[in-house]
Amino acid sequence: MRYQVEVEFHKDYVRVEGDKIFVGLKSRPERGEANVELIKKLAKYFGVRSSQVKIVSGWKSRTKIVEIESIEEKA
Repeated sequence: MRYQVEVEFHKDYVRVEGDKIFVGLKSRPERGEANVELIKKLAKYFGVRSSQVKIVSGWKSRTKIVEIESIEEKA
């Protein structure tokens, strides 16, 4: 499933509204640290492994497209 993700810094939350996800990150947007935190946070929220969460576009943007692969999709 693909989601549009809006990132806000210096916050700590995950809010899902339909196919949009709003995420607050504590990491700085330097050297990919915020993207790593985003992937881990979404994996934990959806109950999947980090390897099942992929940033499709927006690596250097606050607005991203993220794909979350569920166990059902693999079968």
